[in-house]
Amino acid sequence: MNYADIKKVDVANGPGVRVSLFVSGCTHHCEGCFNPETWDFSYGALFGEAEIEKILILLAPDHIRGLSLLGGEPFEPENQAAVLELVRRVREKLPGKTIWCYSGYLFEALAAGEVGTHSRELLEGLDILVDGPFTLAKKDLGLRFRGSSNQRILDVPASLDAGTAVLCETYMT
Repeated sequence: MNYADIKKVDVANGPGVRVSLFVSGCTHHCEGCFNPETWDFSYGALFGEAEIEKILILLAPDHIRGLSLLGGEPFEPENQAAVLELVRRVREKLPGKTIWCYSGYLFEALAAGEVGTHSRELLEGLDILVDGPFTLAKKDLGLRFRGSSNQRILDVPASLDAGTAVLCETYMT
């Protein structure tokens, strides 16, 4: 997997101060995407052990609330194994940090394992999923942590327990 950027300080893609990984590769190609260069799976640099270690170091300070995964598309089948390894390592080394993920895929398809080999397992490592493709016609600059009104902010553990998407009301308003 390639990645476009690792942001050391991000306050736009989840609550509090976060570290964000922007992966490369996306097949959604949403009209009006804020990051179209990341559609290319070859964009940026190769993601590996050194980048995982860097992210773990960046996440360690108490003032860093968690990790946000964006793209590109973290749930693209080609990206899932590398993203899953990062999520596992964060959970193992820094269990108090929250993990948010942004995906153009819907929770229902990911939970059913319809997208790649590791979608369900990857979901199980997340706290919050912002799901659904960015839709230019539904763009709303007044929304918190999402770009268009069709996107949902989901409590992943509650959604997996319920077997249906459960909105995280705290962030939806």
